[in-house]
Amino acid sequence: MRPTVTSLRFAPWSLLAVLLLFASHVRAQAYDGARREEVDAGVHTPVLTKPPELVRFVEAVYPPEAAAAGKTASVEMLITLDAQGAVSDAQVTRPVGEGFDEAALAAVKQFQFSPAEVDGVPAPIQLQYVYNFVLQAPPVEESAPPPPPPQSTLTGQLLERGSRTRVEGATVRCGDDPEAPEATSDAEGRFTLRVAPGVCDVRVVAGDYHLFTTKETLAPSETTEVIFYLMPKAPGFETVVRGAREKKEVVRRTLERQELQKVPGSFGDPIRVLQNLPGVARAPFISGQLIVRGAAPDQTLTFFDGVEVPILYHLGGGPSVLNSEFIDRIDFFPGGFGSRYGRAVGGIVDVATRKGASDTLHGSVKVDLLDSGFFLEAPVADGVSIAGAARRSYVDVLLPLVLPEDPEGGSLLVLPRYWDYQVRMDFGAKRGETGPGRHSGYVMAFGSDDLLNVVATGGGRNRDVTVDARTLFHRLKGDWTYRHGNLTSVLTPYMGYDLGSFGFGESKLDASIWSLGVREDLSLELQPWLVARAGADVRFEHLVGEGSLPTLGGVQYPSYPGAEPQAEVQYIKRTANTFDGALFAEVDLKAGPVTLTPGLRATYSRIYGQTRFAYDPRLWARWVLSEKMSLKGSLGLYSQPPDAFNLEPAPLGNPHLSYERAFQSSVGVERQITDAISVDVSGYFNRRYDLVVSPGDNVTNVDGTITRYQYSNRGLGRAYGLEVLLRHAVTRNFFGWLAYTLNRSEQRRAGGDPYRLTTYDQTHILTAVASYRLPYGLELGARMRYVTGRPTTPLQHTFDRYDSDRNRYYGTYGPTDSTRFKPFHQLDVRLDKNWLFERWTLTAYIDVQNVYNASNVEATFYDYRYREMFEVPGIPILPVIGVKGSF
Repeated sequence: MRPTVTSLRFAPWSLLAVLLLFASHVRAQAYDGARREEVDAGVHTPVLTKPPELVRFVEAVYPPEAAAAGKTASVEMLITLDAQGAVSDAQVTRPVGEGFDEAALAAVKQFQFSPAEVDGVPAPIQLQYVYNFVLQAPPVEESAPPPPPPQSTLTGQLLERGSRTRVEGATVRCGDDPEAPEATSDAEGRFTLRVAPGVCDVRVVAGDYHLFTTKETLAPSETTEVIFYLMPKAPGFETVVRGAREKKEVVRRTLERQELQKVPGSFGDPIRVLQNLPGVARAPFISGQLIVRGAAPDQTLTFFDGVEVPILYHLGGGPSVLNSEFIDRIDFFPGGFGSRYGRAVGGIVDVATRKGASDTLHGSVKVDLLDSGFFLEAPVADGVSIAGAARRSYVDVLLPLVLPEDPEGGSLLVLPRYWDYQVRMDFGAKRGETGPGRHSGYVMAFGSDDLLNVVATGGGRNRDVTVDARTLFHRLKGDWTYRHGNLTSVLTPYMGYDLGSFGFGESKLDASIWSLGVREDLSLELQPWLVARAGADVRFEHLVGEGSLPTLGGVQYPSYPGAEPQAEVQYIKRTANTFDGALFAEVDLKAGPVTLTPGLRATYSRIYGQTRFAYDPRLWARWVLSEKMSLKGSLGLYSQPPDAFNLEPAPLGNPHLSYERAFQSSVGVERQITDAISVDVSGYFNRRYDLVVSPGDNVTNVDGTITRYQYSNRGLGRAYGLEVLLRHAVTRNFFGWLAYTLNRSEQRRAGGDPYRLTTYDQTHILTAVASYRLPYGLELGARMRYVTGRPTTPLQHTFDRYDSDRNRYYGTYGPTDSTRFKPFHQLDVRLDKNWLFERWTLTAYIDVQNVYNASNVEATFYDYRYREMFEVPGIPILPVIGVKGSF
């Protein structure tokens, strides 16, 4: 209502969408404005896809005493909107008194907005609103209104310097007067500002960018078009986390690529940073395997966007098989993973890829001493974008130059060669397109090829050894996402081809797998305290194994001692079909500070003509004690099917093999010590049983004959330990963490000897990582690792027995895995220098592995008479120099 005495009226000020997606809440948590590793994080960073609009305005009652005294005021408030756009809460952030605060709150609580949408789904948000009380004089009768003053128009686009990324949500005005007209840039970075003609002191204000100022002379009634390049405060190092992620699993570590491309020893590859997290043991440098909580490498599975791939790293422990520019995030579960994952009794790694750019052409080219590659992304139509990458190595040329010489005069060559590719096309709803639901999706093809040659000749070996190993895979997958209200459906069909080959002397084996699969993931929020997830996971495989092996008889005597005997070669070929289908479901039940998540995965398998079933119940619990401290725990069953060819009839296999099983349990606590420092401590106990071991059992048949099986499910294993992650979040100039793992991994045969160490046991693993931003565009990082030596079996006696038929000497070994290699320790250092140009960025770096040239032993072998042991050394000091240009 307007005051009746003076007949004056007031008008509210415009809505300021300053704190979208809880930005004010997130920025209140110090340094959470940085892109960082989110410990126990969820799976997706929310993105505002539709801002709210004011659809019903209620005029406030002007305080009578203030109106009589001619007073005005501006009341600043923080408004909370629910998913329907109604005002659920409003608070005055800067009181002014005189009755203005109460009047403004009473009016604002009656406002109605259109619903805001996050990721295409209506969602609650917070925003800042300023209600202005302004007294206006009564209108004066005039014969004719004066002509409006001439105006000028300043329009243009805001781009990020160095990458040309569109800058959204920036404020543009002339001068620093807060009452001056202003404009806000849209999703394309475009803005239009109408002001009085003359000289405009342009000021552009945007989060995470330095203040941009310039001068523009604006002519009356004319339009001036410009392009402004904004300087990021921390290019390539910092970003904003726009919302807290839901936490379910006890240990779920999510890595963001922008934060982790510059960790020393990773060669700019975020996936290699997994090797520095708690629970991950160090694998030999030529294996490229993941050893998680003492489990065998084949008991931890790797997924790209939910589709299983055979390897995560290129042979030789090199870079990951996915270009780092394609990585959106990495979810790593060392254990206790959700029911949507199966077929593993170890851990899970799920790498999510990102869609191509929707604004303009972007790309990068990287060249260093190991490999070269490129990445390109661009929009091709409204709602359609494409991205592609490829890489090829030449480390097979570099590595022989740095391997040490054999003191016995022989040579050892390790020659890995690899290439990979990725192509992705995204599509979705066109701009302005509306409907009851939202559809989006993509099609992606990716693959890699690795060839490893190991050649050992001469010296004290007295035998030339040649090993050839190859791993190749291709995948073609689709993804269709549908969102309607609180329902989300993701359908993922895929097909693939895998090839693995191994050659040693006259022995050559090839195994190929043709696969076809589909998975469906559903999520539905039934109530704020009840969320249900369910789905199906189906896969069919056709396996073909073939090769040439020496026969057991027909040995021809060699001409000199130690030479390999010549034998007849036999050709073998096997085919097998497998089907694995699973249904899974889980629900989140929230009761105050406690969240319970029960889940179940039911699996049916048809492998090599054998039928198998598995039911795996799982449970997670989280108790939020305070804003800075939480307790968490989990337990559950996990199953992994046997290899198809292990189900062959005796003596090659055992058709009675069943699932390998594991009971996994974990308990932990996480604490935010300061605004930037947090600690996460988790203890675990895993019991594995029904493991496939060799040799198998001897079974006496009814007729008295004996069947000797090659394999049996008589393996038992256990792993227990403690994981500690002390982490400093990414701030403007620094990030780092200290990771420690105490692990014990043991195994035995059921009914046999007591537990003994497994080959994958590494009791103590300590990793320290730190990176600091220096002046002049420099960044310096370091990584220090200490790892207990891997168990090995000692040679108890030298030359013990000579087999004249095979012309071979044999030694006597001690207890299996009863001794260890020497502890591994290594320091890596990385230095980056960035040059930021207007339209592109140049980065030069040197990544030095093993700075002080530590002598680490990776493996050992003996001469043909078992009299002398030879050590296979690790990589010596290795400086890798490279450059990367991006635009």
